[in-house]
Amino acid sequence: MIAIITEHHRALAAMLLGAALAGCATGKGPANAVYDFGPTISPQGAQPPAPAAAATFPALVVADVTGPAVLDNQRMYYRLLYSDAQQSRPYAYNQWSATPLQLLSQRLKARIAQGGVKVLSTTDASGGTPLLRLEADEFTQNFASAADSSAVVSLRASVFRSHRLVDQRTFTRTVPAQTADAPGGARALADASDAIAADILGWLAALPGN
Repeated sequence: MIAIITEHHRALAAMLLGAALAGCATGKGPANAVYDFGPTISPQGAQPPAPAAAATFPALVVADVTGPAVLDNQRMYYRLLYSDAQQSRPYAYNQWSATPLQLLSQRLKARIAQGGVKVLSTTDASGGTPLLRLEADEFTQNFASAADSSAVVSLRASVFRSHRLVDQRTFTRTVPAQTADAPGGARALADASDAIAADILGWLAALPGN
């Protein structure tokens, strides 16, 4: 009987959190809130020191981030790991200003450029310019409980020279959200993306030169 009651309470808690996060499917709800990754420069204008990636890659073609179809729309998704980890759920009244793939592309290019690398698009590159391809594997807010969530971002990065693979690595960052809601998830996902950008710069700096 105790096990049945506990399981009932757990299911009820998941249902209540899902309702709070997603909102009612019918009826008039709160106004939509739109989020992005925030400014690329801190309010004080200072940037953390970056590895000397430019010494190895003075110029680099950075392709737009690719990924699964769920990241190619502006909806914000979360998972209830303690209830049904296989189901990705959208927030009802919160969304991104652009698709996560677009936000990641913009942010990573900006951070790499801030690291001293001249970032080129695929249309501006010359034949001998190295190419960085980025593929998103995960970009989500995970709830371990109703009051505890974290952002997880995972990217696979590949560097090519003259159409030959130089190196490939997967970068994953998990950042706790300050609040267990959409605003907290948006901030944590932006922080995780910035951390991966720093990891990529460090990786590029360690790769062999021409």
